[in-house]
Amino acid sequence: MKNVSRRGFLKLTGTAVVLYPFGNQLFANEKEVSVKTYTYKKVGDLEIKVVVHRPDDKVIRPVVVRIHGGALIMGHRDWEKDRLCLKLLEEGYAIVSIDYRLAPETKLPDIIEDLEDVFAWIRKEGPELFQVDTSKLAVTGGSAGGYLTLTSGFRVKPRPTVLVAFFGYGDLIGDWYSTPSKHHSSDLTEQEAWDQVSGSPISDSRERKGKGGAFYMYCRKHGLWPKAVSGWDPFTEGEKFFPYMPVKNVTGEYPPTMLIHGTNDTDVPYEQSLMMAEEFDKHNVEHEMVTIPGAEHGLRDGDPELVDAAYDSAVEYINRFMK
Repeated sequence: MKNVSRRGFLKLTGTAVVLYPFGNQLFANEKEVSVKTYTYKKVGDLEIKVVVHRPDDKVIRPVVVRIHGGALIMGHRDWEKDRLCLKLLEEGYAIVSIDYRLAPETKLPDIIEDLEDVFAWIRKEGPELFQVDTSKLAVTGGSAGGYLTLTSGFRVKPRPTVLVAFFGYGDLIGDWYSTPSKHHSSDLTEQEAWDQVSGSPISDSRERKGKGGAFYMYCRKHGLWPKAVSGWDPFTEGEKFFPYMPVKNVTGEYPPTMLIHGTNDTDVPYEQSLMMAEEFDKHNVEHEMVTIPGAEHGLRDGDPELVDAAYDSAVEYINRFMK
């Protein structure tokens, strides 16, 4: 990414715009990129936002929807260091990075409602607001963003065109999430943990007074994440999760999907992507599985050349169905 200047990435509110220089093989001369923030939904007093990065021109651009990770508990729409988004911006895409209400203040069904609503908003408002072609939509995200990317493949209608899920998951109630994890530690008491996330609903973890990450670690240590984000007991009410689990909802109509995962992932097991690949095989869904041997969550510790190749493959995969 030598040709991309990261100067000028700012936290924005309303519909402010910042321009930063951007040049690559696609643009013969240095190009400006606009960054605008929009509210796509309001729930009570809470405004839920997207941020749109795109070349600053009037050319109608194809769209990639970017969904942040954070266990549905943490994260926000800004993506200054997202390697794939930077590559896709170079390719000429408009990047629409979304917020959604966060758990546990908001429970799983309402989070998925936000996912459905933002796609409807992009299709309705995007062509006029930020000059995009919404006849095709690519979706990408990592970790919980990978989960939501996979969920968009069956919950969003019309279905997206192509998905790329980095170290995502299709199962919400397996032992990896619903039993104590040896890979996560926390010294918090139950009360201290819940104190971190007590308050009004939020859609940007920077707005939370407590530490969502500390709450997450407590949940993983004790195997409480599924119940914390949904309100349902995964052992006695498991079927309530099924409408929100990609691994339970693959059909032949599922979009083409690339799965990228490291074999040594201790936060989201590699087997989660294997499970999705098995379902894709079963239903004859076009897909590719990219494995990074020895890589941890976020592809940490993976061979840098293999990681670079994985990102390049993701761009090629999206281009294959979008262009």
